[in-house]
Amino acid sequence: MTNHIVLFEPRIHFNTGNIARTCAATNTHLHLIRPFGFEITDKHLKRAGLDYWDKVDITYHDDLSAFMTYLNGDEAAKLHLITKFAEHDYSEDGLYTDDANHYFLLGREDTGLPETFMRDHPEKAVRIPMNDEHVRSLNLSNAAAIVIYECLRQQHYQGLELVHTYEKDKLK
Repeated sequence: MTNHIVLFEPRIHFNTGNIARTCAATNTHLHLIRPFGFEITDKHLKRAGLDYWDKVDITYHDDLSAFMTYLNGDEAAKLHLITKFAEHDYSEDGLYTDDANHYFLLGREDTGLPETFMRDHPEKAVRIPMNDEHVRSLNLSNAAAIVIYECLRQQHYQGLELVHTYEKDKLK
């Protein structure tokens, strides 16, 4: 079982760098779907990911269709579309406790996921509850962190060290 964060056409390098750092911390595979709103070599992107960029397993996809072809090749894949337009909450009990490889697809910061794609896959949509009277959406890197940590919580943080001590951390 592997967890995946998938970014559809990310526009903001700081968000992508922060998400890469979260992926490094959680052993989560990162997928980036082109086109991007920045260059991958951008020093700001590298800075946002700090020293962790080389510790992230990253797959690049030319477009959404290429990603879906990749996904269809994973027999254990379970796709979750992160949106505010969904019946089901991302935190429903048992959503991530199977043996599936969970893929969390998040849309562009400015437009989200394509509307036609969302209409084609409504059963895969999950939402993070929020008051949208004052805020259009959550920050992309915050949304990615929220969903991956809920997934890991339901999986009992498998593969992650749960306890750090000051003495142990001093030795590193």
